[in-house]
Amino acid sequence: MLAASPAEGCALLIGRRHAEALWVQRIWPCCNRWEPASERQRHFQLDPREQLLAQRWVRERGLQVLGAAHSHPSSPAVPSLSDRERSLGPTLLLIRSGLTDDPHPLRAWWLPEPAALPGPAPEALPLPLEAPLTGDLGE
Repeated sequence: MLAASPAEGCALLIGRRHAEALWVQRIWPCCNRWEPASERQRHFQLDPREQLLAQRWVRERGLQVLGAAHSHPSSPAVPSLSDRERSLGPTLLLIRSGLTDDPHPLRAWWLPEPAALPGPAPEALPLPLEAPLTGDLGE
């Protein structure tokens, strides 16, 4: 995700649900299609065509899209109000901060249904979760 810097990078998180546990098994990098392009340093939009391809790919393999990942090139790894408003929760959100002094550059969040807004920001999930994420994060 840092490879997209100074723009926000984005990806889909693919895996399985087991009861209340989420197992991220793949990270599907996507293009940031936010318009206008000059605002991609602060916003992202997953490419709809890539989302459709990913949905087809996961169905063929018995997997699920569990959520999305994106970077915050110049802010902490905390969901912005825009991130929360645009989520189609409940969903997993993984954020990578581009700040060099961020003590928590990679954080995971469980976002509830959009109807839960504008309540307090969600609490971060502990990382690593059950096991370290394998593969790269598009860096």
